[in-house]
Amino acid sequence: MSDSIPAENDFLGQVNAVVEKNISNEQFGVTELANEMSMSRSNLLRKVKNVTNLSVSQLISQIRLNRAMGLLRKSGLNVSEVAHQVGFSSTSYFIKCFRELYGYPPGEVGKRDTGKESAETGFVPRPAPSNLKRNLIWAIMGVAIVVIGVWVYSTFSISKSRGAEKSIAVLPFKNDSNDSTNIYLINGLMESTLNNLQKIKDLRVISRTSSEKYRNTTKSIPEMAKELNVSYFVEGSGQKIGDRILLNIQLIDAASDRHLWSRQYRRESKDIFQLQQEVAKDIAMEIEAIITPEEEVRIQKIATENLEAYDWLLKGTHLSQLGGEKNLEEAANCFKKAVELDSKCAEGYAAMAIVYYYLDIFHTDKKYTAEINNNADKALLYDSKLAESMVAKAMYYMEMKEYDQAVPHLEKALEYNPNSAMVIHFLADVYNLYLPNAPKYLEYALKGLRLDVNSYDSTTTSYTYLHLGNAF
Repeated sequence: MSDSIPAENDFLGQVNAVVEKNISNEQFGVTELANEMSMSRSNLLRKVKNVTNLSVSQLISQIRLNRAMGLLRKSGLNVSEVAHQVGFSSTSYFIKCFRELYGYPPGEVGKRDTGKESAETGFVPRPAPSNLKRNLIWAIMGVAIVVIGVWVYSTFSISKSRGAEKSIAVLPFKNDSNDSTNIYLINGLMESTLNNLQKIKDLRVISRTSSEKYRNTTKSIPEMAKELNVSYFVEGSGQKIGDRILLNIQLIDAASDRHLWSRQYRRESKDIFQLQQEVAKDIAMEIEAIITPEEEVRIQKIATENLEAYDWLLKGTHLSQLGGEKNLEEAANCFKKAVELDSKCAEGYAAMAIVYYYLDIFHTDKKYTAEINNNADKALLYDSKLAESMVAKAMYYMEMKEYDQAVPHLEKALEYNPNSAMVIHFLADVYNLYLPNAPKYLEYALKGLRLDVNSYDSTTTSYTYLHLGNAF
Protein backbone atom coordinates (compact mmCIF):
# COMPACT_ATOMS: atom_id res chain seq x y z
CA MET A 1 0.00 0.00 0.00
CA SER A 2 2.77 2.44 0.94
CA ASP A 3 4.49 1.86 -2.41
CA SER A 4 1.28 2.31 -4.42
CA ILE A 5 0.38 5.76 -3.07
CA PRO A 6 3.56 7.51 -4.34
CA ALA A 7 3.11 5.73 -7.68
CA GLU A 8 -0.48 6.96 -7.92
CA ASN A 9 0.57 10.49 -7.03
CA ASP A 10 3.31 10.37 -9.66
CA PHE A 11 0.78 9.17 -12.26
CA LEU A 12 -1.66 11.97 -11.39
CA GLY A 13 1.20 14.47 -11.50
CA GLN A 14 2.03 13.35 -15.05
CA VAL A 15 -1.62 13.59 -16.11
CA ASN A 16 -1.90 17.04 -14.56
CA ALA A 17 1.28 18.24 -16.33
CA VAL A 18 0.12 16.97 -19.74
CA VAL A 19 -3.32 18.56 -19.41
CA GLU A 20 -1.80 21.82 -18.15
CA LYS A 21 0.47 21.89 -21.20
CA ASN A 22 -2.61 21.64 -23.44
CA ILE A 23 -4.95 23.62 -21.20
CA SER A 24 -6.12 26.13 -23.82
CA ASN A 25 -6.75 23.48 -26.52
CA GLU A 26 -10.46 22.72 -26.38
CA GLN A 27 -9.91 19.73 -28.68
CA PHE A 28 -7.61 18.06 -26.16
CA GLY A 29 -9.53 15.06 -24.83
CA VAL A 30 -9.21 11.43 -23.81
CA THR A 31 -7.56 10.19 -27.02
CA GLU A 32 -5.01 13.01 -27.04
CA LEU A 33 -4.14 12.45 -23.37
CA ALA A 34 -3.70 8.72 -23.93
CA ASN A 35 -1.35 9.40 -26.85
CA GLU A 36 0.79 11.84 -24.86
CA MET A 37 0.91 9.43 -21.91
CA SER A 38 1.93 6.60 -24.29
CA MET A 39 -1.02 4.52 -23.06
CA SER A 40 -3.96 2.87 -24.75
CA ARG A 41 -7.35 4.49 -24.17
CA SER A 42 -8.59 1.46 -22.26
CA ASN A 43 -5.56 1.39 -19.93
CA LEU A 44 -5.83 5.14 -19.30
CA LEU A 45 -9.56 4.92 -18.58
CA ARG A 46 -9.04 2.00 -16.20
CA LYS A 47 -6.11 3.54 -14.31
CA VAL A 48 -7.75 6.95 -13.89
CA LYS A 49 -10.94 5.28 -12.66
CA ASN A 50 -8.97 3.18 -10.15
CA VAL A 51 -6.94 6.11 -8.81
CA THR A 52 -9.54 8.91 -8.77
CA ASN A 53 -12.92 7.17 -9.23
CA LEU A 54 -13.50 9.65 -12.08
CA SER A 55 -13.72 9.21 -15.82
CA VAL A 56 -10.83 10.68 -17.82
CA SER A 57 -13.13 13.37 -19.22
CA GLN A 58 -14.15 14.36 -15.69
CA LEU A 59 -10.53 14.52 -14.55
CA ILE A 60 -9.50 16.69 -17.52
CA SER A 61 -12.45 18.99 -16.85
CA GLN A 62 -11.56 19.36 -13.17
CA ILE A 63 -7.92 20.14 -13.97
CA ARG A 64 -9.12 22.86 -16.37
CA LEU A 65 -11.47 24.24 -13.72
CA ASN A 66 -8.77 24.25 -11.04
CA ARG A 67 -6.55 26.31 -13.34
CA ALA A 68 -9.55 28.59 -13.96
CA MET A 69 -9.92 29.11 -10.21
CA GLY A 70 -6.27 30.17 -9.98
CA LEU A 71 -6.60 32.57 -12.91
CA LEU A 72 -9.77 34.13 -11.56
CA ARG A 73 -8.17 34.75 -8.17
CA LYS A 74 -4.84 36.08 -9.41
CA SER A 75 -4.87 37.27 -13.02
CA GLY A 76 -7.60 39.90 -13.18
CA LEU A 77 -8.99 38.32 -16.36
CA ASN A 78 -12.78 38.30 -16.78
CA VAL A 79 -14.84 35.07 -16.83
CA SER A 80 -15.03 34.84 -20.63
CA GLU A 81 -11.26 35.30 -21.03
CA VAL A 82 -10.53 32.67 -18.41
CA ALA A 83 -12.98 30.24 -20.00
CA HIS A 84 -11.14 30.43 -23.32
CA GLN A 85 -7.72 30.19 -21.67
CA VAL A 86 -8.64 26.89 -20.02
CA GLY A 87 -10.16 25.35 -23.14
CA PHE A 88 -13.88 26.16 -22.95
CA SER A 89 -15.24 27.62 -26.18
CA SER A 90 -18.61 28.27 -24.53
CA THR A 91 -18.59 30.69 -21.61
CA SER A 92 -22.05 29.56 -20.48
CA TYR A 93 -20.94 25.92 -20.42
CA PHE A 94 -17.82 26.95 -18.45
CA ILE A 95 -20.00 28.74 -15.90
CA LYS A 96 -22.22 25.66 -15.57
CA CYS A 97 -19.24 23.31 -15.03
CA PHE A 98 -17.57 25.71 -12.59
CA ARG A 99 -20.74 26.01 -10.53
CA GLU A 100 -21.14 22.22 -10.42
CA LEU A 101 -17.58 21.77 -9.10
CA TYR A 102 -17.27 24.67 -6.65
CA GLY A 103 -20.89 25.35 -5.74
CA TYR A 104 -21.02 28.96 -7.01
CA PRO A 105 -20.45 30.77 -10.32
CA PRO A 106 -17.00 31.99 -11.39
CA GLY A 107 -18.14 35.61 -11.17
CA GLU A 108 -18.26 35.25 -7.39
CA VAL A 109 -14.59 34.25 -6.98
CA GLY A 110 -12.97 36.85 -4.77
CA LYS A 111 -16.24 37.52 -2.95
CA ARG A 112 -16.00 34.19 -1.16
CA ASP A 113 -13.45 32.51 1.09
CA THR A 114 -12.34 29.76 -1.26
CA GLY A 115 -9.44 28.46 0.85
CA LYS A 116 -6.05 28.00 -0.71
CA GLU A 117 -6.82 26.26 -3.95
CA SER A 118 -4.66 27.43 -6.77
CA ALA A 119 -3.48 26.35 -10.16
CA GLU A 120 -0.32 25.03 -8.55
CA THR A 121 -2.14 22.57 -6.29
CA GLY A 122 -3.33 20.41 -9.17
CA PHE A 123 -6.59 18.46 -9.00
CA VAL A 124 -8.81 19.26 -6.02
CA PRO A 125 -12.48 18.44 -5.45
CA ARG A 126 -15.22 20.89 -4.55
CA PRO A 127 -14.38 22.68 -1.28
CA ALA A 128 -15.84 20.89 1.74
CA PRO A 129 -18.66 22.58 3.66
CA SER A 130 -18.44 23.29 7.36
CA ASN A 131 -18.92 20.38 9.75
CA LEU A 132 -22.39 21.56 10.73
CA LYS A 133 -23.46 22.00 7.13
CA ARG A 134 -21.87 18.71 6.11
CA ASN A 135 -23.63 16.84 8.92
CA LEU A 136 -26.93 18.41 7.93
CA ILE A 137 -26.43 17.38 4.30
CA TRP A 138 -25.66 13.79 5.30
CA ALA A 139 -28.68 13.72 7.60
CA ILE A 140 -30.97 14.90 4.80
CA MET A 141 -29.42 12.38 2.40
CA GLY A 142 -29.87 9.62 4.95
CA VAL A 143 -33.55 10.41 5.42
CA ALA A 144 -34.03 10.64 1.66
CA ILE A 145 -32.40 7.28 1.02
CA VAL A 146 -34.49 5.67 3.75
CA VAL A 147 -37.62 7.13 2.13
CA ILE A 148 -36.52 5.79 -1.25
CA GLY A 149 -35.79 2.40 0.26
CA VAL A 150 -39.19 2.22 1.94
CA TRP A 151 -40.89 3.32 -1.29
CA VAL A 152 -39.07 0.75 -3.41
CA TYR A 153 -39.57 -2.04 -0.86
CA SER A 154 -43.24 -1.30 -0.39
CA THR A 155 -43.83 -1.00 -4.13
CA PHE A 156 -42.17 -4.34 -4.84
CA SER A 157 -43.78 -6.08 -1.83
CA ILE A 158 -47.30 -4.86 -2.60
CA SER A 159 -47.02 -5.78 -6.27
CA LYS A 160 -45.76 -9.25 -5.41
CA SER A 161 -48.34 -9.90 -2.68
CA ARG A 162 -51.18 -8.89 -4.98
CA GLY A 163 -49.71 -10.73 -7.94
CA ALA A 164 -50.40 -7.55 -9.90
CA GLU A 165 -47.02 -6.98 -11.47
CA LYS A 166 -46.00 -9.14 -14.40
CA SER A 167 -42.21 -8.84 -14.31
CA ILE A 168 -39.90 -10.86 -16.49
CA ALA A 169 -36.22 -11.29 -17.37
CA VAL A 170 -35.03 -12.82 -20.65
CA LEU A 171 -31.79 -14.67 -19.96
CA PRO A 172 -29.10 -14.88 -22.69
CA PHE A 173 -29.96 -17.63 -25.18
CA LYS A 174 -27.48 -20.48 -25.68
CA ASN A 175 -26.02 -21.35 -29.06
CA ASP A 176 -26.53 -25.12 -29.49
CA SER A 177 -24.84 -25.13 -32.88
CA ASN A 178 -21.32 -26.43 -33.41
CA ASP A 179 -20.78 -23.36 -35.57
CA SER A 180 -19.78 -20.50 -33.25
CA THR A 181 -20.40 -17.96 -36.02
CA ASN A 182 -24.13 -18.52 -35.51
CA ILE A 183 -23.97 -16.84 -32.10
CA TYR A 184 -25.02 -13.48 -33.59
CA LEU A 185 -28.20 -15.17 -34.91
CA ILE A 186 -29.05 -16.74 -31.53
CA ASN A 187 -28.31 -13.45 -29.77
CA GLY A 188 -30.54 -11.76 -32.34
CA LEU A 189 -33.41 -14.10 -31.51
CA MET A 190 -32.95 -13.33 -27.81
CA GLU A 191 -32.82 -9.59 -28.57
CA SER A 192 -35.98 -9.72 -30.68
CA THR A 193 -37.83 -11.64 -27.94
CA LEU A 194 -36.73 -9.04 -25.40
CA ASN A 195 -37.59 -6.09 -27.67
CA ASN A 196 -41.06 -7.41 -28.46
CA LEU A 197 -41.83 -8.02 -24.77
CA GLN A 198 -40.55 -4.52 -23.92
CA LYS A 199 -43.25 -3.04 -26.16
CA ILE A 200 -45.95 -4.38 -23.83
CA LYS A 201 -46.77 -1.79 -21.17
CA ASP A 202 -48.48 -4.39 -18.97
CA LEU A 203 -45.07 -6.03 -18.40
CA ARG A 204 -42.00 -4.92 -16.47
CA VAL A 205 -39.12 -6.26 -18.55
CA ILE A 206 -35.62 -6.25 -17.09
CA SER A 207 -32.97 -4.68 -19.34
CA ARG A 208 -30.62 -6.72 -21.47
CA THR A 209 -27.57 -5.33 -19.63
CA SER A 210 -28.91 -6.67 -16.33
CA SER A 211 -29.77 -10.09 -17.79
CA GLU A 212 -26.45 -10.32 -19.65
CA LYS A 213 -24.58 -10.56 -16.33
CA TYR A 214 -26.06 -14.03 -15.91
CA ARG A 215 -24.77 -15.45 -19.21
CA ASN A 216 -22.29 -17.78 -17.54
CA THR A 217 -23.63 -17.69 -14.01
CA THR A 218 -23.82 -20.64 -11.60
CA LYS A 219 -26.59 -18.95 -9.60
CA SER A 220 -29.96 -20.62 -9.24
CA ILE A 221 -33.18 -19.17 -10.61
CA PRO A 222 -34.44 -18.16 -7.11
CA GLU A 223 -31.09 -16.42 -6.42
CA MET A 224 -31.33 -14.47 -9.68
CA ALA A 225 -35.00 -13.71 -8.98
CA LYS A 226 -34.10 -12.19 -5.63
CA GLU A 227 -31.45 -9.97 -7.24
CA LEU A 228 -33.60 -8.86 -10.16
CA ASN A 229 -36.94 -8.90 -8.33
CA VAL A 230 -38.87 -10.59 -11.12
CA SER A 231 -41.72 -13.10 -11.27
CA TYR A 232 -40.68 -14.96 -14.42
CA PHE A 233 -37.61 -15.95 -16.42
CA VAL A 234 -37.36 -16.87 -20.09
CA GLU A 235 -34.63 -19.31 -21.04
CA GLY A 236 -33.80 -20.14 -24.62
CA SER A 237 -31.41 -22.11 -26.80
CA GLY A 238 -31.20 -22.48 -30.53
CA GLN A 239 -29.28 -23.46 -33.60
CA LYS A 240 -29.35 -23.03 -37.33
CA ILE A 241 -29.23 -26.20 -39.42
CA GLY A 242 -28.95 -25.40 -43.10
CA ASP A 243 -31.93 -23.17 -43.87
CA ARG A 244 -33.83 -24.17 -40.75
CA ILE A 245 -33.88 -22.60 -37.30
CA LEU A 246 -34.53 -24.72 -34.21
CA LEU A 247 -35.43 -22.72 -31.10
CA ASN A 248 -36.28 -24.03 -27.61
CA ILE A 249 -38.04 -21.64 -25.20
CA GLN A 250 -38.93 -22.18 -21.53
CA LEU A 251 -40.93 -19.99 -19.17
CA ILE A 252 -39.96 -20.43 -15.50
CA ASP A 253 -41.64 -19.31 -12.29
CA ALA A 254 -38.89 -17.28 -10.61
CA ALA A 255 -39.68 -17.98 -6.96
CA SER A 256 -40.08 -21.77 -7.19
CA ASP A 257 -37.83 -22.54 -10.20
CA ARG A 258 -40.80 -24.44 -11.64
CA HIS A 259 -41.11 -24.77 -15.43
CA LEU A 260 -44.49 -23.34 -16.40
CA TRP A 261 -44.33 -23.77 -20.15
CA SER A 262 -41.92 -24.88 -22.86
CA ARG A 263 -42.07 -25.06 -26.60
CA GLN A 264 -39.83 -26.03 -29.51
CA TYR A 265 -40.07 -23.95 -32.67
CA ARG A 266 -38.90 -25.30 -36.03
CA ARG A 267 -39.00 -22.72 -38.79
CA GLU A 268 -37.45 -21.98 -42.16
CA SER A 269 -34.93 -19.11 -42.04
CA LYS A 270 -37.23 -17.09 -44.27
CA ASP A 271 -39.88 -17.24 -41.52
CA ILE A 272 -37.62 -15.70 -38.84
CA PHE A 273 -39.87 -12.63 -38.38
CA GLN A 274 -42.98 -14.72 -37.79
CA LEU A 275 -40.96 -16.83 -35.36
CA GLN A 276 -39.92 -13.75 -33.36
CA GLN A 277 -43.48 -12.46 -33.14
CA GLU A 278 -44.88 -15.87 -32.22
CA VAL A 279 -42.41 -16.39 -29.35
CA ALA A 280 -43.17 -13.02 -27.73
CA LYS A 281 -46.95 -13.45 -28.06
CA ASP A 282 -46.85 -17.00 -26.67
CA ILE A 283 -44.91 -15.83 -23.60
CA ALA A 284 -47.23 -12.87 -23.04
CA MET A 285 -50.30 -15.10 -23.37
CA GLU A 286 -48.91 -17.60 -20.87
CA ILE A 287 -48.45 -14.94 -18.16
CA GLU A 288 -51.73 -13.25 -19.14
CA ALA A 289 -50.19 -9.93 -20.15
CA ILE A 290 -52.55 -7.53 -21.88
CA ILE A 291 -51.41 -6.55 -25.40
CA THR A 292 -53.16 -3.46 -26.76
CA PRO A 293 -53.99 -3.17 -30.49
CA GLU A 294 -51.25 -0.54 -30.87
CA GLU A 295 -48.71 -2.85 -29.21
CA GLU A 296 -49.84 -5.70 -31.45
CA VAL A 297 -49.07 -3.56 -34.51
CA ARG A 298 -45.61 -2.68 -33.16
CA ILE A 299 -44.81 -6.33 -32.39
CA GLN A 300 -45.88 -7.41 -35.87
CA LYS A 301 -43.68 -4.80 -37.54
CA ILE A 302 -40.63 -6.25 -39.30
CA ALA A 303 -37.32 -4.50 -39.85
CA THR A 304 -36.96 -5.48 -43.51
CA GLU A 305 -38.25 -8.04 -45.96
CA ASN A 306 -34.71 -8.51 -47.29
CA LEU A 307 -33.22 -11.47 -45.37
CA GLU A 308 -29.67 -10.57 -46.35
CA ALA A 309 -30.15 -7.03 -45.07
CA TYR A 310 -31.59 -8.43 -41.85
CA ASP A 311 -28.58 -10.69 -41.44
CA TRP A 312 -26.34 -7.59 -41.57
CA LEU A 313 -28.61 -5.92 -39.01
CA LEU A 314 -28.16 -8.87 -36.65
CA LYS A 315 -24.37 -8.83 -37.11
CA GLY A 316 -24.23 -5.09 -36.49
CA THR A 317 -26.39 -5.35 -33.38
CA HIS A 318 -24.19 -8.11 -31.99
CA LEU A 319 -21.03 -6.03 -32.55
CA SER A 320 -22.55 -2.86 -31.08
CA GLN A 321 -23.46 -4.75 -27.91
CA LEU A 322 -19.87 -5.90 -27.50
CA GLY A 323 -18.85 -2.24 -27.22
CA GLY A 324 -15.46 -0.69 -27.84
CA GLU A 325 -14.49 1.64 -30.65
CA LYS A 326 -13.42 -1.06 -33.10
CA ASN A 327 -16.62 -3.07 -32.64
CA LEU A 328 -18.75 0.05 -33.01
CA GLU A 329 -16.98 0.99 -36.25
CA GLU A 330 -17.54 -2.53 -37.61
CA ALA A 331 -21.17 -2.36 -36.49
CA ALA A 332 -21.64 0.88 -38.44
CA ASN A 333 -20.30 -0.86 -41.55
CA CYS A 334 -22.76 -3.72 -41.05
CA PHE A 335 -25.67 -1.28 -40.80
CA LYS A 336 -24.42 0.50 -43.95
CA LYS A 337 -24.57 -2.81 -45.83
CA ALA A 338 -28.09 -3.41 -44.51
CA VAL A 339 -29.41 -0.09 -45.86
CA GLU A 340 -27.56 -0.61 -49.14
CA LEU A 341 -29.59 -3.80 -49.57
CA ASP A 342 -32.82 -2.17 -48.35
CA SER A 343 -32.77 1.60 -48.79
CA LYS A 344 -35.99 1.97 -46.75
CA CYS A 345 -34.81 0.05 -43.70
CA ALA A 346 -35.59 2.51 -40.89
CA GLU A 347 -34.09 0.24 -38.23
CA GLY A 348 -30.76 0.17 -40.10
CA TYR A 349 -30.58 3.97 -40.35
CA ALA A 350 -31.55 4.38 -36.70
CA ALA A 351 -29.00 1.81 -35.55
CA MET A 352 -26.30 3.56 -37.58
CA ALA A 353 -27.13 6.95 -36.03
CA ILE A 354 -27.03 5.46 -32.52
CA VAL A 355 -23.66 3.79 -33.13
CA TYR A 356 -22.20 7.06 -34.46
CA TYR A 357 -23.47 8.84 -31.34
CA TYR A 358 -21.62 6.37 -29.13
CA LEU A 359 -18.49 6.67 -31.26
CA ASP A 360 -18.60 10.45 -30.73
CA ILE A 361 -19.66 10.65 -27.13
CA PHE A 362 -16.25 10.53 -25.47
CA HIS A 363 -14.45 12.73 -28.02
CA THR A 364 -14.04 16.46 -27.69
CA ASP A 365 -13.80 16.69 -31.48
CA LYS A 366 -17.15 15.41 -32.78
CA LYS A 367 -16.67 13.56 -36.07
CA TYR A 368 -20.08 12.10 -36.79
CA THR A 369 -22.63 14.84 -36.08
CA ALA A 370 -23.77 15.04 -39.71
CA GLU A 371 -24.02 11.25 -40.00
CA ILE A 372 -26.11 11.05 -36.82
CA ASN A 373 -28.53 13.67 -38.12
CA ASN A 374 -28.75 12.33 -41.68
CA ASN A 375 -29.37 8.75 -40.60
CA ALA A 376 -31.86 9.80 -37.91
CA ASP A 377 -33.83 11.80 -40.49
CA LYS A 378 -33.91 8.82 -42.86
CA ALA A 379 -35.07 6.54 -40.04
CA LEU A 380 -37.90 8.95 -39.25
CA LEU A 381 -38.77 9.28 -42.95
CA TYR A 382 -39.26 5.54 -43.36
CA ASP A 383 -40.77 4.82 -39.93
CA SER A 384 -41.71 7.71 -37.65
CA LYS A 385 -43.39 5.33 -35.19
CA LEU A 386 -40.28 3.26 -34.52
CA ALA A 387 -38.83 3.85 -31.04
CA GLU A 388 -35.29 3.62 -32.39
CA SER A 389 -36.00 6.36 -34.95
CA MET A 390 -37.04 8.69 -32.14
CA VAL A 391 -33.98 7.75 -30.07
CA ALA A 392 -31.69 8.42 -33.03
CA LYS A 393 -33.06 11.94 -33.54
CA ALA A 394 -32.90 12.61 -29.78
CA MET A 395 -29.22 11.62 -29.83
CA TYR A 396 -28.55 14.20 -32.54
CA TYR A 397 -30.13 16.93 -30.39
CA MET A 398 -28.16 15.73 -27.37
CA GLU A 399 -24.94 15.89 -29.35
CA MET A 400 -25.88 19.46 -30.26
CA LYS A 401 -26.71 20.15 -26.56
CA GLU A 402 -30.26 21.04 -27.60
CA TYR A 403 -31.77 19.04 -24.74
CA ASP A 404 -35.20 20.69 -24.90
CA GLN A 405 -35.48 19.33 -28.47
CA ALA A 406 -34.32 15.86 -27.41
CA VAL A 407 -36.96 15.40 -24.70
CA PRO A 408 -40.10 15.10 -26.95
CA HIS A 409 -38.36 12.47 -29.06
CA LEU A 410 -37.27 10.50 -25.98
CA GLU A 411 -40.77 10.65 -24.49
CA LYS A 412 -42.30 9.47 -27.77
CA ALA A 413 -39.73 6.64 -27.93
CA LEU A 414 -40.80 5.60 -24.43
CA GLU A 415 -44.42 5.57 -25.55
CA TYR A 416 -43.47 3.12 -28.32
CA ASN A 417 -41.20 1.07 -26.02
CA PRO A 418 -42.33 1.49 -22.37
CA ASN A 419 -39.57 -0.74 -20.99
CA SER A 420 -36.58 0.88 -22.71
CA ALA A 421 -33.99 1.31 -19.95
CA MET A 422 -31.76 3.27 -22.34
CA VAL A 423 -34.46 5.89 -23.02
CA ILE A 424 -35.36 6.12 -19.33
CA HIS A 425 -31.70 6.68 -18.39
CA PHE A 426 -31.39 9.42 -21.02
CA LEU A 427 -34.47 11.18 -19.67
CA ALA A 428 -33.19 10.89 -16.09
CA ASP A 429 -29.84 12.40 -17.11
CA VAL A 430 -31.49 15.25 -19.02
CA TYR A 431 -33.76 16.18 -16.11
CA ASN A 432 -30.90 15.86 -13.63
CA LEU A 433 -28.04 17.57 -15.46
CA TYR A 434 -29.35 19.77 -18.27
CA LEU A 435 -33.01 20.68 -17.68
CA PRO A 436 -33.23 20.35 -13.88
CA ASN A 437 -36.64 19.05 -12.85
CA ALA A 438 -36.66 17.10 -9.59
CA PRO A 439 -40.06 15.35 -10.00
CA LYS A 440 -39.26 14.26 -13.56
CA TYR A 441 -35.77 13.11 -12.58
CA LEU A 442 -37.21 11.13 -9.67
CA GLU A 443 -39.80 9.51 -11.92
CA TYR A 444 -37.29 8.31 -14.50
CA ALA A 445 -34.45 7.48 -12.11
CA LEU A 446 -36.70 5.17 -10.10
CA LYS A 447 -37.99 3.54 -13.30
CA GLY A 448 -34.40 3.04 -14.41
CA LEU A 449 -33.44 1.37 -11.16
CA ARG A 450 -36.34 -1.06 -11.51
CA LEU A 451 -35.51 -2.04 -15.10
CA ASP A 452 -31.71 -1.94 -14.88
CA VAL A 453 -31.56 -3.63 -11.49
CA ASN A 454 -28.21 -5.35 -11.81
CA SER A 455 -26.34 -3.36 -14.45
CA TYR A 456 -24.57 -0.91 -12.11
CA ASP A 457 -21.48 -1.32 -10.01
CA SER A 458 -21.65 -0.15 -6.40
CA THR A 459 -20.13 3.25 -7.23
CA THR A 460 -22.70 4.03 -9.91
CA THR A 461 -25.55 2.84 -7.71
CA SER A 462 -24.38 5.05 -4.83
CA TYR A 463 -24.13 8.00 -7.25
CA THR A 464 -27.67 7.39 -8.46
CA TYR A 465 -29.03 7.22 -4.91
CA LEU A 466 -27.16 10.41 -4.06
CA HIS A 467 -28.98 12.23 -6.85
CA LEU A 468 -32.26 10.67 -5.82
CA GLY A 469 -31.65 12.01 -2.32
CA ASN A 470 -31.02 15.45 -3.78
CA ALA A 471 -34.23 15.21 -5.80
CA PHE A 472 -36.20 14.39 -2.64
